[in-house]
Amino acid sequence: MSNNKLSGNIPPDMGKLKRLQEMYFHINNLSGNIPHSLGNLSMLLKLSLSDNDLHGSIPSGLGSCQSLLLLNLSINNLSGTIPPEIFSLSSLSIGLYLSRNRFTGPLPMEVGNLKNLGILDMSENMLTGEIPNSIGSCTLMETLGMQGNFFQGTIPSSFSYLRGLQKLDLSRNNLSGKIPNFFVGFSSLYLLNLSYNNFEGLVPTNGVFKNSSATSVVGNSQLCGGIPEMRLPKCNFKESTKTKLTLSMKLIISIVCGLLGVISMLSFLYVCWLRKKRKEITSSSSGNLLLNLSYQSLQKATDEFSPANLLGVGSFGSVYKAIINEGRTTIAVKVLNLQRREASKSFLAECEALRNIRHRNLVKILTVCSGVDYQGNDFKALVYEFMVNGSLEDWLHSSTIEDQVHQEQRDLNLNQRLNIAIDVASALEYLHYHCQKKPIIHCDLKPSNVLLDDEMIGHVGDFGLARFSSEDNNNSSTNQSSSIGVRGTIGYTPPEYGMGNEVSSYGDVYSYGILLLEMFTRKRPTDDMFQGRLNLHYFVQEALPNRVVEIADPILFREREEDIAMNNSHNNSRTRRSKIQECLTLMFGIGVACSVEQPGERMNMKDVVTELHLVKKRLLKTTSRP
Repeated sequence: MSNNKLSGNIPPDMGKLKRLQEMYFHINNLSGNIPHSLGNLSMLLKLSLSDNDLHGSIPSGLGSCQSLLLLNLSINNLSGTIPPEIFSLSSLSIGLYLSRNRFTGPLPMEVGNLKNLGILDMSENMLTGEIPNSIGSCTLMETLGMQGNFFQGTIPSSFSYLRGLQKLDLSRNNLSGKIPNFFVGFSSLYLLNLSYNNFEGLVPTNGVFKNSSATSVVGNSQLCGGIPEMRLPKCNFKESTKTKLTLSMKLIISIVCGLLGVISMLSFLYVCWLRKKRKEITSSSSGNLLLNLSYQSLQKATDEFSPANLLGVGSFGSVYKAIINEGRTTIAVKVLNLQRREASKSFLAECEALRNIRHRNLVKILTVCSGVDYQGNDFKALVYEFMVNGSLEDWLHSSTIEDQVHQEQRDLNLNQRLNIAIDVASALEYLHYHCQKKPIIHCDLKPSNVLLDDEMIGHVGDFGLARFSSEDNNNSSTNQSSSIGVRGTIGYTPPEYGMGNEVSSYGDVYSYGILLLEMFTRKRPTDDMFQGRLNLHYFVQEALPNRVVEIADPILFREREEDIAMNNSHNNSRTRRSKIQECLTLMFGIGVACSVEQPGERMNMKDVVTELHLVKKRLLKTTSRP
């Protein structure tokens, strides 16, 4: 019954067809849950339900179909954890397809029961945790797809037993460690994709690694070596040579110094070894903690979600500062307010967006948590890297910054604001033009969603309203509507969204333009002064080019003590002020061009990034951060 236009639910009465051996419902418009009654089909050999709109979890009762050779549930909206019973179907030999759903949680250890399986595809989900060692028992496997998830840790050594692999894709996860050398001996392997992870160290040059078109390792900044076509940096072994020489010297000294010296040295080395071992254990446990964070552990890490640890409150949840690993690791936890109907959609949208993107100016998600609290209520949270300098909103509209020791004045100078503006623009350019899949529209760009790390580098966060664009970026809009009402925040939302138009990359450009104007005027778009037709866009537009000094944030013209020392003449000070005024005129011009009313007349983010770099190169004469 495949390849039709069937809609509605799969009838539970299908479970009465006890002698049924093959069931094909793929490529239809079926919805609802997979009936539990299908577990009664003990003679079923092949079951294909892919390419539909099925929801809910996989019924554990399918584990009773002990004759299954093929199970295909890919390209649906299935969610929850994958029941271990599915991986207990040792009869599966043709393939198990679970890709492009919304499965969460770790991969069950029972995957090792699939000893006869040829193809396992669980790509494009939200699976977390380490890849279990038991997968090495699947010795007949030829294709393994695990890309587009949140898997962490190293590649298990048990992969060395999968010598029949022909295709292996582990890309777009959070895997780390070294690339195992045993892949070199996999004679059947003709496609190996390890891109966009956190691998480090030497890339082999033999076996499948000889062919750059068969192997991909891009997006792993700590790799070196490999064949020239991979364009990786050369490995530097000088440090290891120095270490060996140092150890030799210590050995000679210890011999010369006699027994007392030997005892002292051994004692010292033993203490160092203990410290190193403790660090390794700490590092390992830190990773494992992030993989297995539960409601209980997050409650403890946030001091029972104490208001003292509250970093901010958004549309669909609250963000808390959390400390794990005995105080050694700080993280940010976004707890969804599931009493709001749209919160679950926001959770899924953010996971969907963040699992497909890797960029230095985007907030990195570490893991997700989906469970229940002590009252049995659903609990969902996203765990991010902690940004020590808070949000751009705090720096623009708050006079003080609170850190662990004291409070400091929050004054961003011109160079800092320009750098942050470039960071945000670079992130949007990546989302609109360089994502591996479809372009992503952020839909809620504003200062509170721009976070700053310890080097004051800007990171765009909060993808709860993000949408995938189904059109290329030459089009002003997508054909995808939002189910969460008007997209964005008042003041930053483009006017066409308020009239019911679809989301578009030009909508993000408008929000960026308003953010840029706010950064350099230090006026919110919702300021009381903006009444009637007057808004931040027209306020700046009417001041260009002669009244820039009147509308700009006065702090930008304030000379610091070191500036005064350098500018020991009136002419130098006047030149500096003139350069600031020229820079602001250009920056305001970009902001106004981005926030015009008609979407098609706005700049695109590629041109914005180019213009911003020209401003920095021409006027500030430096690329270094203050």
